[in-house]
Amino acid sequence: MLTVYKHIDEELVADATVSDATKGSWVNLVNPDPDELSLINILTEIPTDVLKTALDMEERSHVELEDNYIFVVINIPAIRGTDMYDTVPLGIFLTPDFFITICLEESEVLYPFINNQVSTFYTFKKTRFLFQILYRTAILFLRYLQQINRRTDDIEVQLRHTTKNKDFFQLLELQTSMTYFSSALRTNGTVMERLLRMRGHSTYTRLLKMYEEDEDLLEDVIIENKQAIEMVEMYSNILMNMMNAFTSIISNNLNMVMKMLAALTITLAVPTIIFSLWGTNVALPFQDNPHGFWIIVLISIVASIIAIIGMWKKDLF
Repeated sequence: MLTVYKHIDEELVADATVSDATKGSWVNLVNPDPDELSLINILTEIPTDVLKTALDMEERSHVELEDNYIFVVINIPAIRGTDMYDTVPLGIFLTPDFFITICLEESEVLYPFINNQVSTFYTFKKTRFLFQILYRTAILFLRYLQQINRRTDDIEVQLRHTTKNKDFFQLLELQTSMTYFSSALRTNGTVMERLLRMRGHSTYTRLLKMYEEDEDLLEDVIIENKQAIEMVEMYSNILMNMMNAFTSIISNNLNMVMKMLAALTITLAVPTIIFSLWGTNVALPFQDNPHGFWIIVLISIVASIIAIIGMWKKDLF
C-alpha cells in the first residue's frame, strides 16, 4: 500500500497517487509490491534493491549516506499477542524533495502522524520528522515495557497460588520479547548517536538540516532510548530471577513430596515384613494362641510407631 501525505495550510492532506507527490511530501509504503517500489525508484532514483532492504525482517538498525539520499533503518516495537512482542524494521529515506517511510506492516509508531495528532509535525520538515519518529519509537518501547512489567506482576500472583506450565511459558515469551527489545534499543541508540555526530557536517546539510530545536529533540530521544535500555535490563533481571525462584520452589516442593513418600514407604514396609514372616509354613510364636492374630497386629503397630518416631526425629516427616 502506498500513500502520499503533504501539509497544506496546516492541514495534512493524503494524495491518491505518486504522481500527485510534490516537494515536501511524505510517501508512506506498507508492505509494497514491486510496482510500487518501481514508482518510488522513478520518483527518487533510489535503487529498488535498497528499498527492499527495509523489508527484510532481520535487518538491523543502521544509517547509509549517499549523494542523493540518507537511508535510516530503525527497529520499532510490535505486538504479536497477549504476551508476545517483537520488533520490525522501519526504513526511512530523506531525499532533497521527499520523506519516505517503508515497512512490512502498519505500525503504531506512525499513527499519530497519519492522524495529524503531533502539533509540531510537518511533512516538509524532514529532519524534525525523522527525530519525531525516533522519539515516538522510544516512547512506544517504554509503554510496551510497562505493559510487560504489569503482565509479569499478574503472572507472579498466579504462580504464588498455583504453578502451571502455562504461566512459565508466558514468562518465557516475555523474556524473549525483552531480548528483542534490548537488541533493537541498542542498535537504535547507535543510529541516534551517529545522527547526532552529523550535525553541522557540511556534506549532509543539504539532506539533514538541524536547527537548535532539532538538536534538542534528538538529545531528548537519546535520553528516552537510554532510559528504555535501562528498563529492559531491569525487567529482564526481574523476569530471570522470578523464573529461577519459582523453579527452585517447585524443585523444593518435589523434594518434600519425595521425602514424604519415602517415609511412608518405610513405615508401611515394617508391618509388611512382620506379616510376611508370620506367613511362612513353619512353627511360629503365638500360632496356637487364640489371640495370636491380634498380638501380631499390635506388634506391627508398635513397630510402625517406633519407625515413625525415629524418622520424625530425623526430620523425614
